[in-house]
Amino acid sequence: MLAQSSFSIVRAGLCRVGAVSTFKMSQLHTTEKSNSSKVAVVLAGCGVYDGTEVHEASAILVHLSRGAADVDMFAPDVDQMHVIDHTKGQPAEGQTRNVLVESARIARGKIAPLSSLNASTYDAVLFPGGFGAAKNLSTVATEGPNCTVNPDVERVIKDFHQAKKPIGLTCIAPTLAAKVITGCEVTVGHDKDDGGRWPYAGTAGTIEQMGSKHVNKNVTEIHVDAANKIVTTPAFMCETKLHEIFDGIGEMVKEVLSLAK
Repeated sequence: MLAQSSFSIVRAGLCRVGAVSTFKMSQLHTTEKSNSSKVAVVLAGCGVYDGTEVHEASAILVHLSRGAADVDMFAPDVDQMHVIDHTKGQPAEGQTRNVLVESARIARGKIAPLSSLNASTYDAVLFPGGFGAAKNLSTVATEGPNCTVNPDVERVIKDFHQAKKPIGLTCIAPTLAAKVITGCEVTVGHDKDDGGRWPYAGTAGTIEQMGSKHVNKNVTEIHVDAANKIVTTPAFMCETKLHEIFDGIGEMVKEVLSLAK
């Protein structure tokens, strides 16, 4: 009897998820007027090596919740560059995954295609890191400074920039802003590896080659490009304790929400 009841609860939950997937983004907001900032979060899959870094996405969402922001999540409806077996850190041959479908795991089903994101509806946009930003949202991972950026990602960044609305990025995601908004200032941490503390320090040079400026910052710090309203923090570009990454992301979110007022 208990097992049957449990099955009924699970089945009801699955039905609810199916219902959520049919929502239009406007239906996710039940309050017509709110003093809260409306923030869009752009995901790139689910998993550090081939998608969005889950801890970074979670930290962003926690800090946005604490800041009373009204949040919607988006992802491009495209296939991932490849699929990584995270137990081995190697490509899983013969597998393909969709970025939007995988991102829905983080969003608990409440997600929409990035093509539907309209900057006029939101006060700010945030991009968590993870290698998906360099593999699925752009080709930074394979082409470095000569990369291309997913058309919808480029459109969204340009639209928020032109509207003078803040853009927040963590980890390797600042390379997106560096490529799209030439001459902007961002941080991905340090430009020297410091004995392995900054294993991706070479990314700073990639940003400079794109024609933008890299500013060295520690993991709990942020860099604010006031002229372009771009706020960045290193996050997992640094080998450090999780709470320090969480704190740095908190500073980024706090500043973005301040700029969004």
